Amino acid sequence: MPRQPQPAPNDGALVINKPKGKTSHDVVDAVRHLAGFRQIGHLGTLDPLATGVLVLLLGRATRLVRFYAGRRKRYEAGFRFGFATDTYDSDGEAQGQDTAPALDRATLENFAAGRIGRFAQMPPAFSAKKIKGRPAYELARKKQAVELKAVEVEIYEYKLREIEGSIARFVIECSSGTYIRSLAHEMGEKLGCGAHLAEITRTAVGEFSQEQAITLEELAEAKRAGKFADRLIPLESLLSDFPRVNVLPVVEKRVRHGTKFNITLAQLQPGRVEPPPGATTELDGGERKPPRLRVFSQQDKLIAIAEAVVPRTYQPIVVFEALP
Repeated sequence: MPRQPQPAPNDGALVINKPKGKTSHDVVDAVRHLAGFRQIGHLGTLDPLATGVLVLLLGRATRLVRFYAGRRKRYEAGFRFGFATDTYDSDGEAQGQDTAPALDRATLENFAAGRIGRFAQMPPAFSAKKIKGRPAYELARKKQAVELKAVEVEIYEYKLREIEGSIARFVIECSSGTYIRSLAHEMGEKLGCGAHLAEITRTAVGEFSQEQAITLEELAEAKRAGKFADRLIPLESLLSDFPRVNVLPVVEKRVRHGTKFNITLAQLQPGRVEPPPGATTELDGGERKPPRLRVFSQQDKLIAIAEAVVPRTYQPIVVFEALP
């Protein structure tokens, strides 16, 4: 008989403070090495230049990735004015001489305010967007033509924090898929002097914030002390904005078979309404999603995520296997 795959020993989320210079895949590989298993996914990558919140889902929690797809993101970013680069950030080649402009606060605030809302954004040529199956950056590095399509994004907050010489620092809250590099490049074009992204820190992905983030070194120390699991946000604590219900064994059996089930209003426990400290001002951007529900056993173990079919009737859409 074929061997059954062994479940991952840990389920939950890790909020890593990604260091500058490492790719998101470098971080995932490092955590896989520390965890001792490969079943680890992420909620959106960061460029090597970027630091800050990189959310990883481990074990059975990887099945929840789809429910985080619309989470808003917040950044603190420094735009360097004076010249543009081909990559729109400080890792690229300068496109012209440094003009060292004097920056006017009111002008920059006006440009930022004008970008609040939805608009079609053109991704950078040096991006991971696929063109006939190949990342755009592969073509751009070879000086080949890169034809990308604009993508609709949304900016919720875009505030100038400070100006230091030729660098202006902003706080930006935006929809998933927004390129902060493109915002820097665009503002440089509007000012007529060029600009690029010089520094960037992601401070939140929905409810996951920098306040929760740990370094790889801290995680390695926890592993050495036998406390790796203590650094995880447990599976049962994820998606706490979804309402929840605890079901009796007879209903649990139906849920585990993927069968529709009914609940009463008295059973329904509301999800968290206020985002936690450090989170984005609202968790989700984009279109409203159908009502979803976390389903727990009588032992308070998460057994499924279900979606409303009609009021108080739910269809399981993700079912977790019972652990041995």
